[in-house]
Amino acid sequence: MITTKKHINAKSNMVLIGGLLVVIAAFILSIHVGKYRITTNDIVKILQGTHEDKMTINVFYMLRLPRSIMVILAGIGLSAAGSVYQTIFKNSLASPDIIGVTSGANVGAAFSIVFATGSVLSVAFGAFLGGILALIFVIGLVKVSKSDNVLGYVLSGIVINAITNGILMTIKYFADPENQLGAIEYWTMGSFGGITLEKLKIVLPFFLMGMVGIIIMRWKIYVLSVSDEEAKSLGISVNRSRLLILLFSTLVVASIVSVTGLISFIGLIPPHIARSILKKNNFKTVLFSGLVGAILMAFSDCLARILLPSELPISIITSFIGAPYLAFLVMKNKKYR
Repeated sequence: MITTKKHINAKSNMVLIGGLLVVIAAFILSIHVGKYRITTNDIVKILQGTHEDKMTINVFYMLRLPRSIMVILAGIGLSAAGSVYQTIFKNSLASPDIIGVTSGANVGAAFSIVFATGSVLSVAFGAFLGGILALIFVIGLVKVSKSDNVLGYVLSGIVINAITNGILMTIKYFADPENQLGAIEYWTMGSFGGITLEKLKIVLPFFLMGMVGIIIMRWKIYVLSVSDEEAKSLGISVNRSRLLILLFSTLVVASIVSVTGLISFIGLIPPHIARSILKKNNFKTVLFSGLVGAILMAFSDCLARILLPSELPISIITSFIGAPYLAFLVMKNKKYR
């Protein structure tokens, strides 16, 4: 029994290490891909401080490197948060938008585009605030309904999604069809094209706070995946723990979408792939979900940059990858039907 457990743990560790190595390779590839060519030799010379072309140096430090870092962080954050949502909601089809976080961020961004300055920082702040407010409203509804369980959060999320969709349509009605409406629609499709070093510096503290919180709560996440009754028998405050886990996960998601826009399927598909490879559902699965998400995101972003002369929104690529995989899950597993 002990030998078997050691063997399983060793196998899981090897899978995690392998995933990490692939992420590093994907990160390096992401730096290379783009209209402005940066070679491996350029990267080595820039890091050594011996490169003489200022344009290449500026593109590397100000655009390509921040974008590649954000691509990896977005893949890790959205996928890890998606794995956490699926675990605590005990629903393999759950994703970060199940409680209205992404739709709240969408409304916040649209409001900033139409009624505020519409600047990059204004839209990022509006999206972040919208995602957090959506979670606060969900928590409020749960408290008012006195249904502090999984179903209460899911139903409250459905209500918030309906409300935010109504608000979004109202904002679109007042939007300038020549400028603002197009900006709203483009934001909902997601893109890494506007990522800069300044944006990365803004979102990184919030991203790290959320991820550290998830890591701290890792044991409670696993216990909540079993049942509320068993968690209570172990002395865990179920409602308080679930609330904290949702707050940390939402902080991660909101920090990402505030600068990238909405990205489809990355919070849903990688956790399934991670569970199918590791054959279990614990915190290592959450970590591996993040690595799978980073690989998938980097691959999708590279395709978005090279498929057409102009860059494609990232959600177009992730949807064409994620939707067939979701259809495969539905056909393969009876529990999804």
